[in-house]
Amino acid sequence: MPFPLDLRTELQIGGEWTEVTADVSTREPISISVGRTAQGSRTDPGSCSLTLNNRAGKYSPRNPRSPYYGLIGRNTPIRVSLYTGDSYLELDGDMESNASTPDAAVLDVTDLDVRFEASMDWNASGDHQTIIGRWEVDTLQQCWVLRVGDGWMRLSWSTDGTDAGIWSAAGQLPQLPRRVAIRVTLDVDNGTGGSTTNFYWAPTLDGPWEEMATSASITTGTTSIHPGTAPLKVAPSYVLTDGVSFRRPLTGEVHRAELRDGIDGAIIASPDFRDQDPGATSFVDSTGLTWTLTGTATITNRKDRFRGEVSSWPTRWDLSGTDVWVPIQAAGVLRRYGQGVKPLDSTLRRRIPTGDPIAYWPMEEGSDADRAYSPIEGIRPLTVTGLDWAADSSLVGSSALPKLEQAATIAAPIPLHEYGDGWHIEMVYFLEAMPGTLQNFFRIELRGSRAGYIQILVGSASVRIEIYDTDNTLISGFTAVNADAMADFVGKWNRFSVSTAISGGDTYIQVLWRDIIQSKFWYARTNFIGEDPGQPSSISGSWGADFQGMTIGHLGVFNTGASFTTPATGGTEIYAGADDGFLNDFIDERMERLSAEEGLPLVVHGTVGGILPRMGSQRPNTLLDLIQEAADVDGGILSEDAGRPGLLYRTRESLYSQTPALSLDYQAKGEVAPPLEPIDDDQGIRNDVTVKRIGGSAGRAVLEDGPLSVQDPPDGVGRYDESLDLNLYLDTQPEPIAYWKMHLGTWDEARYPKISVNLRAAEHLIPDVLDLQLGDKLTISNPPDWLPPDTIEQLVQGYTETLDLYAWDIVFNCTPAGPWNVAEVEDETYGHVDAEDTVLASDITTTADTIHISAITDPAWTTDPTDLPVDIRVGGEVMTVTAAAAATGTPMVADGDASETAATDHIAPSVTAPESADLLICSWIPWDDLGPYTLPASMTAQGKTNGVWSTLEDATEQLTASGATGTRTATLPGADAWAAMSVIASGTPVIEEHLAAVEQTPTAVSLTTASTTEAGWWLLAIQAWDKNDIDQDGGPSGSGWTLLADSGIRSGAAPYQTAYAKRAVGGAETVTLPAGNADDNHARIYVLSGVTDLAAQALTVTRSVNGIVKEHAAGTSVRLAQPAIVAL
Repeated sequence: MPFPLDLRTELQIGGEWTEVTADVSTREPISISVGRTAQGSRTDPGSCSLTLNNRAGKYSPRNPRSPYYGLIGRNTPIRVSLYTGDSYLELDGDMESNASTPDAAVLDVTDLDVRFEASMDWNASGDHQTIIGRWEVDTLQQCWVLRVGDGWMRLSWSTDGTDAGIWSAAGQLPQLPRRVAIRVTLDVDNGTGGSTTNFYWAPTLDGPWEEMATSASITTGTTSIHPGTAPLKVAPSYVLTDGVSFRRPLTGEVHRAELRDGIDGAIIASPDFRDQDPGATSFVDSTGLTWTLTGTATITNRKDRFRGEVSSWPTRWDLSGTDVWVPIQAAGVLRRYGQGVKPLDSTLRRRIPTGDPIAYWPMEEGSDADRAYSPIEGIRPLTVTGLDWAADSSLVGSSALPKLEQAATIAAPIPLHEYGDGWHIEMVYFLEAMPGTLQNFFRIELRGSRAGYIQILVGSASVRIEIYDTDNTLISGFTAVNADAMADFVGKWNRFSVSTAISGGDTYIQVLWRDIIQSKFWYARTNFIGEDPGQPSSISGSWGADFQGMTIGHLGVFNTGASFTTPATGGTEIYAGADDGFLNDFIDERMERLSAEEGLPLVVHGTVGGILPRMGSQRPNTLLDLIQEAADVDGGILSEDAGRPGLLYRTRESLYSQTPALSLDYQAKGEVAPPLEPIDDDQGIRNDVTVKRIGGSAGRAVLEDGPLSVQDPPDGVGRYDESLDLNLYLDTQPEPIAYWKMHLGTWDEARYPKISVNLRAAEHLIPDVLDLQLGDKLTISNPPDWLPPDTIEQLVQGYTETLDLYAWDIVFNCTPAGPWNVAEVEDETYGHVDAEDTVLASDITTTADTIHISAITDPAWTTDPTDLPVDIRVGGEVMTVTAAAAATGTPMVADGDASETAATDHIAPSVTAPESADLLICSWIPWDDLGPYTLPASMTAQGKTNGVWSTLEDATEQLTASGATGTRTATLPGADAWAAMSVIASGTPVIEEHLAAVEQTPTAVSLTTASTTEAGWWLLAIQAWDKNDIDQDGGPSGSGWTLLADSGIRSGAAPYQTAYAKRAVGGAETVTLPAGNADDNHARIYVLSGVTDLAAQALTVTRSVNGIVKEHAAGTSVRLAQPAIVAL
């Protein structure tokens, strides 16, 4: 897209889009803002500011000299668009809008191969976006049709043009970019007695084609495609044969399509919209077929950057009067829908009139009412006495309703109306308890029937129907006494209906009562001879003290009778769903129903075949608040639709683990304009989150540990709490949502609230910017050296752009994308569960390509080569693990020996050193001698303790080679029985502290390490005693000790034992070695750093993947670079 920019500004004047670009002042750029701020929770109305030249007075709405006089004013639609290059077919989902070519013999195929390239939301909610096909329901010319919805691509075809001959197959769509090509093939006879359908996708129609998962659909039995006479349509629409369900055409941009004569056959239809003239309504494709556009389908080469409304036209001029202008501040539809709007009525009040009632009284009046009005034209108010208005608001599908006082009546005449096939009367009620005696509950007067009136009586654990003729003679009656049915008549909100049904020459009167919340219902009915249900002429009720406190409302009359069925059904189900406020709606169902009822276009983007959250009841509120309430339950992004005057909701699920929509390089000219300023602050921190279900229970999530935990600094950041009230369906929903909100609020990463791009300097980015949607991922590679080296990943929450002929700057409002990179099964990047407590087992240099890790509380890391490679992060350096070995060794090895034969040479046994720089620790004790020993010359004495009967001496030696150490002999002046121990500490151990002590029977030895002891250091405990008939067990106190070796308990020899432990927490620690009944109880504690945990795993790694080159100390945390995050 070369500069100068081909900007176009249009106003909708007199119902037609009129270009006013020539009047747009160039002294100030056009400024457009869309979406929400980086940390905003709700989307602001979009805005567009520009200046119009008004020297001729054209844009003064009240100026009769203006050619637009009377045609412009408040909320005049405006749009600003840019030239995009290739043309495309723009479709807005209108049922009458498509591109088609008439039936032709060449379109009759045996096997099917159809290909389609478009930019659209492939995973939009609902199974109704039709793509392409030959499908005429009314004329029974159903050949084949392709559609997408809810994450699936579906092909339907008919063998004979009728519903009876329909076959279908489906393939699951992957997470697709906005612009892709799809393809479906149907082999009607696969040679094995069946048919095969395959589904594919590709970047463009040119391929390469990739078959979709769960794609191949193989059906038993061969099939065929009805040749038919239906035209071939791009974006067909149709109503199903039930007369109610429909399939809506796609919303988006179509680039081209192909139909082939069999799989990989010759092209027989090829509408290519890329080369067509903008505004063309007909063209001939490369095969000679003529295509015609209908409805709002448009061929264009422009992309809207803003659609909104101009609410005011302020005229301004200079003192000379030669410069006159109008500074326009247009706004998106959110502004108008959010201003001066009263709450929507209750769901029952909104729903019942759509069922074409003859009469209807909501009874939702205020507390001072004296009658109930009807919203149905020509229906008089309901005459009432004894009602306590607006006394009960407990029915979720209604506003407050009246309760009966001690004596109450209602009465209403029903005007004469067209007879139907019967009638149906319904209301809602709540009666606490059944009256003790049978009493009148409801009365209906009839006209045009043998029956004169019907009365319903309740009480004494029964419900009775009585039918009287016009002479006031009882002609039929029935009493229902089922105990369960009577129990369900009271104590809950019910719908109560009386309806007629015709069967066998008789008219049946049916009474139904249905539990609104549980949907459980009961019925009673009786009949009279003759098929003359007549029609209601009046309704009345008269209740005494036994009914005091009963709530009633939403009384409706309909001229539709019921079908005679068992169990009985009513004549209408218009109350269903609305009675409980559409409890259990999916959030997209709630949004789409509200938008349809109010005529506000809304598209739900991206369910990807998943199940969106369910909601609680819809209560009266403004339209935008109700839609936002649904968005809040899911946690996605509600915004204005830049392509049309409506709303777009992007689901939470569609934000997960995205492929970047806009990839920037910090080092590339213009791609990241200054300033790029990360912010490390507490603005978004939420580490204590409570989510409450409106009308239900709550769930809470608290981050107890970590740098952003609720602990006071420096262990955390302190408490940042938040409480949210959400309209959820179940009490099981709040807690997972609270944990997800806490996860988002404790993501430990710098924010980049503003990212600027200069598109004049980086024109190659313009196509990606034009296709970018709110919520898309934006990345910046090669950040400067003073920032972390990893690619910056952000989600676009909104943007502000300024455009003129020679400049286009856009500033994106962003939040971190990291917390949205959730776990995906078998995904190479996000398919691995992160470690929580894994550290380096030893120091590593800058070039070491094998590292040892110690999983302190984590399970062992996988060694399966199919799970590798995987990136890990160690001290800020990213490494790629290419191989992982199972642990084979231990951090320390030891052996002990003892002899009851007196000797002067006491021999510490040979042990095997795993590595060349290991530390050898030896110690010796006689049975009954205080020494001293002459120690081996190669060793360094560490300590000597004398008891009453014995001495213990220990020494160390830094080895120079791995393998067998050989024995080490200490010499005593006189001969005595003895015991000795040899210990190897692996790695490059440093003795940080050496503790020694001895106690006499029966006292334990306690030794306390220094407060400077660090996490990750090791403790080696050595204990020896000079008595052989004791039970000296249990080892050192505290957790985590592993017994190394024992010299054994022998007659006439001093026993030994050693143990080691790694400390996960630093600081002082008191270690107690048990007493038993030893005469002398000797103890040593070595505090060692630099020990290599050979029980750890060896990982083969590629170093410095992110450019960081550094050494790392033992104990450094080891985590996945892209950990799997459990999605909500």
